[in-house]
Amino acid sequence: MIAIIDYDAGNLRNVEKAFRFLGRDAVVTDDPGRIAAADSVVLPGVGAFGDCMASLRAKGLVPAIEKAIGSGVPFLGICLGMQLLFEESEESPGAAGLGILKGRIRRIPDRGLKIPHMGWNDIDCRGRLFEGLEKPYVYFVHSYCLDAEDKGIVSARAEYGVGIEAAVEAGNVFAVQFHPEKSGGAGLKMLTNFAGMKKGDF
Repeated sequence: MIAIIDYDAGNLRNVEKAFRFLGRDAVVTDDPGRIAAADSVVLPGVGAFGDCMASLRAKGLVPAIEKAIGSGVPFLGICLGMQLLFEESEESPGAAGLGILKGRIRRIPDRGLKIPHMGWNDIDCRGRLFEGLEKPYVYFVHSYCLDAEDKGIVSARAEYGVGIEAAVEAGNVFAVQFHPEKSGGAGLKMLTNFAGMKKGDF
C-alpha cells in the first residue's frame, strides 16, 4: 500500500488518482499507524512552506515521516513535499523544515522570466526514478527552488533563466520539484518506477 500523507495541503487526490490509474493501492491518510505500515510513502504538497510545516507538526506527522524514512521504505516528496524535506525556506523565514536532507529553499532569481515558473520544461535527469526516460518534459508550478548542500544527490536539473535543481535521490528518499501526476506519460513512468521499488532495494 502507498500512503499519501494528508496534512491539508492541495493536490493530494490527483496523486492518489494517478497511482490508482496505474493499478496501485494508494490511500490518502493522516494516520501515523497507516503511514508506518505502508510499503511506500508519498509527501505531496501545494502551499506555503511555513504553513505546511505547522500543519505537519499539528497533526503529529513529523515522527511518522522520520520513522518511515528511517525504516527504509521508498519515500517520494512532490513539489512542496520536496522542499519540506530540507532545512529552511526563504518563503517562511524562521520556520524549520524537516531537515531530512541538507540544503535550503531559495526564491528563484529574477532573470526576466515570469515567476512563478509555471508550465512545461524539459529536465536532464538520472537515477532510478527516471529509468526509461531521457530529457522528459514535466510540469512545474513554483516560485522557490532547492539549493542542496550536497550536489551529489541532485538527480535532475532544469533551466529557467537559472539552473533549477529539479529532483534529488538519497538512498530511499526521492523528491521532485515538478508534478509527475500532471506530467502525462513521462510522469506516470516516474510513478511506475517509484511504485516498483521496495524496502531493501537501497
